[in-house]
Amino acid sequence: MHDYNIGAKIKRLRRSKKLKLQDVATETGFSTALISQIENNNVSPPIATLSKIAHFFDVKIGHFFNENEEESPYEVLRSNERTVVSRVVSKDGTNHGYFYESLSVSKKNKKMDPFLLTLNKKVTNTETYSHNGEEFIFVMEGNAELLLDDQHIFLCEGDSVYFDAHLKHRLFSSGSDEVKVLAVVMR
Repeated sequence: MHDYNIGAKIKRLRRSKKLKLQDVATETGFSTALISQIENNNVSPPIATLSKIAHFFDVKIGHFFNENEEESPYEVLRSNERTVVSRVVSKDGTNHGYFYESLSVSKKNKKMDPFLLTLNKKVTNTETYSHNGEEFIFVMEGNAELLLDDQHIFLCEGDSVYFDAHLKHRLFSSGSDEVKVLAVVMR
């Protein structure tokens, strides 16, 4: 398992543009405290939050997981090389009930970012997120519930959904069992 130090990469981007924490917070809609916590690796941002930050800095989400500066027309990522991003919490400090792994870290100029989500806790916080682009979700194991705008969509193993990511959304485990989901975010 790798630690890609996402916070330090965000801090470097911010400083390279000579921006203050408040500037990033104002433009992304997140609090200054949250941006600071992310930059100091006290909080790992959910994918939607990371997507908004990436969009603000005009980089792909994969930028935060990339260690390799070499350009290649393909990428092979072994299962033991995947990055697990845990401690995903919401703005108010509550646990989101999932962790995710980036399934592509070194391919540059990609048009999509694939993730393996593991929903491992039933949560009561129903805060939703939105970001630019599109999203594809495929339920590999278990049962999930997708809150998409004001609709509750129940998804079973083998179900998938494709949607515009500007819609407010949030994925939950619909029971107490662990759920595995392939999520692809396209910018």
